[in-house]
Order: sequence, then structure tokens, then C-alpha cells
Amino acid sequence: MVILLVYMDDIIITGTDFGLITKLHMKDLGQLTYYLGLEVLNTPKSIFLNQHKYIQDLITLAGLEDTSSVATPMEINVNYRKDEGTLLDDPTIYRRLVGSLIYLTITRPNISYVVHQVSQFMSSPRYLHLAAVRRIIHYLRGSPARGLFFPTGSALRLVAYNDADWAECPDTHRSTVGWCMFLGDALISWKCKKQDWVSKSSNEAEYHTMFTACSEVI
Repeated sequence: MVILLVYMDDIIITGTDFGLITKLHMKDLGQLTYYLGLEVLNTPKSIFLNQHKYIQDLITLAGLEDTSSVATPMEINVNYRKDEGTLLDDPTIYRRLVGSLIYLTITRPNISYVVHQVSQFMSSPRYLHLAAVRRIIHYLRGSPARGLFFPTGSALRLVAYNDADWAECPDTHRSTVGWCMFLGDALISWKCKKQDWVSKSSNEAEYHTMFTACSEVI
């Protein structure tokens, strides 16, 4: 089996048959180290993915090169409303920054929740929402090299975790759910999203979260 991942003129080639791979008439650039903003570090015992350069470019785009970092990507016990504060005169930079943060969650699941929060205001962002986005980038400035670690000797044991708040969204009163899946010691799947309905109790919110997580496991 040979697998080709193609995006424009960027191609990753891998597979189980080295002989067949060598028959492809393409220039061999060696082991994968960088692809569409993803940095790949291979060792005999692991693979490590991060987006260090991508984060540096994001910091430059936000104009935060000479600022300090913060310990958390979001203030504690803060819920943002869609109509709170003054509208941005030009929402372009907000949308560019949030779009970049969404792509960054490929290797940074720890910001999935906060990115989910700020992505709700893409249609009519406000200065308060932009401040929240800038705080996320301040946080990333202090940890640009973090990423995903995949050990080669990890056991093939699937473990899932899930959680939900209850009616925390101040605009819709819906619950936000989150789950993550580990194959051995490797994080392989995660998601954070708002439920499509209003849960009548915290138990209902939690049961729906378990249902979603079980579907992902299956």
C-alpha cells in the first residue's frame, strides 16, 4: 500500500511497500519535517508534531511581537455575549486571526475550547471579542513549541474522556461539550462544540456528551 497526501504542489508519500514507493517518479526530499505549517520531529521512539513557526507568524500578524505572555488562554469565569461592546470598524483582522487559531488546533487541543468561544462571533465581532483573541495569542507566545507526542511503543488501548458544562452560553443557554480519545499514550481525536439543543438539567447535558463520545469511539 502507498499513500499520497496531496495539497497543490505539496505531497507526502508514505506506505507499507518501500519498493513501490521508490518507483514513483518524484524527487525524494527525505524524511518529512515540514508540511503546511506542521513541523514533524521523528526519532526512533516517537513522532512529535507542533506548529512553532506558524505560531510565530500568527504573533506577527497580531502585532504582538514585543509583548509578554499570560498563563491561561482565557480569563476565568468569563462568558462572552455576541452583542456585548462596540462593533469592530473592520472585522477582517479578527476573522484572519480566528481562522488561523482554528487551524492551530490541529496540534494544540488545549486551546480548542477558547477558540470555539471566539469563533462564534465571526459575523459581527466586537472589540471585547478581539481582546479575547489577543489573549489567546499572548498565551501561545509563552508556549510556542508545545504539540502532539506519539510514542511508537504505546499500547493499542483506546481510552475516552468527556465532559460538559450546563447552559453556560449566555446567548442560547446551550451546553458546551468536549471529548478526547487516546490510543495508548497518544491523543488521536478531540472536539469541543455547543450542543444543538438546550439541556433541561446537568445530567441531560452529560448523557448527551457520553452519547457523542461513544459514537466517536465506535
